[in-house]
Amino acid sequence: METGIRVESGLTALNSYENRVYQFSNDEKRRYVAKFYRPQRWRAEQIVEEHQYALDLLADEVPIAAPLILQGYTLQSHAGFYFAVFPSLGGRQYETDNEDQMEWVGRFLGRIHQTGRKTLFSQRPTIGLDEISISPVRCWNSAY
Repeated sequence: METGIRVESGLTALNSYENRVYQFSNDEKRRYVAKFYRPQRWRAEQIVEEHQYALDLLADEVPIAAPLILQGYTLQSHAGFYFAVFPSLGGRQYETDNEDQMEWVGRFLGRIHQTGRKTLFSQRPTIGLDEISISPVRCWNSAY
């Protein structure tokens, strides 16, 4: 799959709970992160919906690493695997005793929620009390 980014470095594996995530540099020494989605975990429509939300957050000035649009798409595929490329951005831990930083954290949380209210997710599963608590307990109890 041609993405338009020439990889010049090796791939450095990053910690990830579910997917395979690697950092690399291009021929201009810019750092990127490639996220390979676990096969058969999410449909393409679900991933694209998540990507659109990330792009919406970026447009609403929430400082996040949104997926790059490469060849017109955020979601790429190769040999049956979905992947996306993100800019590699540095970060830092905020100081909980710094009132200015805590105020910014609150502002960004507000922006995240306001952006989320603009468009409802239609492809992703619902996360609610039944999905995270009641159904798993029912399944667990029925197994024994």
